[in-house]
Amino acid sequence: MMTVSGAMAADAEREVFGTLEDGTEIEAVVLSTEDGITARIITLGATLQSLQTPDKDGTLDDIVLGHDTPAEYLATPQYLGATIGRFANRIGNATFTLDGTEYTLEANDGDNHLHGGVTGFDKLVWTISDISEDENGASVTLSLTSPDGAGGYPGTVEASVTYMLDDDGTLTIDHRATTDKTTIINMTNHSYFNLSGHADMRPILGHDLMIPASAYTPVDSGLIPTGELRSVAETPFDFREPMRIGARVRNSTDEQIMLGLGYDHNFVLDTADDDMALAAKLSDPVSGRMIKIYTDKPAVQFYSGNFLDGTTPGKGGTLYRQGDGLCLEPQVYPDAPNKPDFPSARLEPGEEYVHVMKIKTGVAK
Repeated sequence: MMTVSGAMAADAEREVFGTLEDGTEIEAVVLSTEDGITARIITLGATLQSLQTPDKDGTLDDIVLGHDTPAEYLATPQYLGATIGRFANRIGNATFTLDGTEYTLEANDGDNHLHGGVTGFDKLVWTISDISEDENGASVTLSLTSPDGAGGYPGTVEASVTYMLDDDGTLTIDHRATTDKTTIINMTNHSYFNLSGHADMRPILGHDLMIPASAYTPVDSGLIPTGELRSVAETPFDFREPMRIGARVRNSTDEQIMLGLGYDHNFVLDTADDDMALAAKLSDPVSGRMIKIYTDKPAVQFYSGNFLDGTTPGKGGTLYRQGDGLCLEPQVYPDAPNKPDFPSARLEPGEEYVHVMKIKTGVAK
């Protein structure tokens, strides 16, 4: 393990995480604070592999699901902690049209396109382009070139992701991209959280969740938004006040819960006009751990881990089951390129795509 510098309160260390079958080395950078909070980021998928935070008694534990080896990340389709691109979430019928030209993408979710396709950003090896420490915290920047036509998308895209851990335990994830042709971009992080901690994992059904959203986008049987913005009032989708996830996730009388096998829906943030909006607050009453997620995008996808079925081996040989983790993915709306009334995911040459999200860790008061 190599220490970059120990002069600042926050620290960054570079290490080898493992190798792929072809011998490609996968590196990791561990960001840490004086209080022991750590974030490990690996170059495969620019993935958040671990996030260690303290509980109410000060005991540190890992609050994100993941794998111990590069091979396991490539063998499973769960996107654990990965950077998602070029387009996070689903695109209906794996097609979209830009300026009169129809583009056909890889159909990897039935007839639909999901999370960038068969070889999205999550399955590629990123390059560490910068590691730094200063008075603001420790950070690592990873970069990637996605060639014109990759996955069916137009334009050569230069993408980067910067993870920065502040001394107060806030992890900022800064996504950026440029293109040489008009294209679409929607990048996010796909971490699965379980605030009970990996060593003493309990189902996330006991977590409390707050999402400041008065509307969500209902879906069809393929989990593609219908185009409607539906009020959350008097539905299982009302998280405007903290709600126990297990209270309604198995509500068999709600068609949308049935379609998603739980929650797998896009919530339209009431705070979306803010430069950095609160997207969600998640807490575990037993451990006392809490996270707040902020974003500069208009929505967040809440996914309750419905497709974790006990066949995905995670860290330490743990088999991840339904309810062992949940995702809160800030984004533009799913299928936005095919829904003119949805916020645009269009990116032009000369412009820079930016998505900044923050994961603020702490203990509930």
